[in-house]
Amino acid sequence: MADSTKSKAAWYAAYPVARTQNPAAIDRAQVLQLIKESTGGPQSYVLVDLRRTDHEGGTIRGSINLPAQSLFPSIPTLYAIFKAAGVEKVIWYCGSSKGRGTRGAAWFADHIENEKDDRMQSLVLTEGVRGWATTGEEYTAFMDEYEKNVWEKSE
Repeated sequence: MADSTKSKAAWYAAYPVARTQNPAAIDRAQVLQLIKESTGGPQSYVLVDLRRTDHEGGTIRGSINLPAQSLFPSIPTLYAIFKAAGVEKVIWYCGSSKGRGTRGAAWFADHIENEKDDRMQSLVLTEGVRGWATTGEEYTAFMDEYEKNVWEKSE
């Protein structure tokens, strides 16, 4: 019989702790401005949604979904792709950006530092997608697959 009292290690325990302990942050108003300024033109930023099983209710328009559990080994490849595309800001988020978003931003900031890249920034979106989705129509208008009822029950 299995012992159900044993706790399973956190998914991130298999990876190193980031040197960057407090990654730089960006607030939703700044991100909204970036989105509005780049509509129809080239983007100097990329939004990365790190949710996996809780990826419901919509995502910020134009985001790519890379579940945090598979992120760490992909960082060198992501960096190369973002660098080749001229990305200057990589903006990470999850539900609240207090766990996965911060961890992803920190790991990526470490990689940028290792590359001695002074142009690219790794930023965590303050308050994550929940903060974005519950602030008002100005923000939800810039969401893909937005489902109001999901955000109402999570408040």
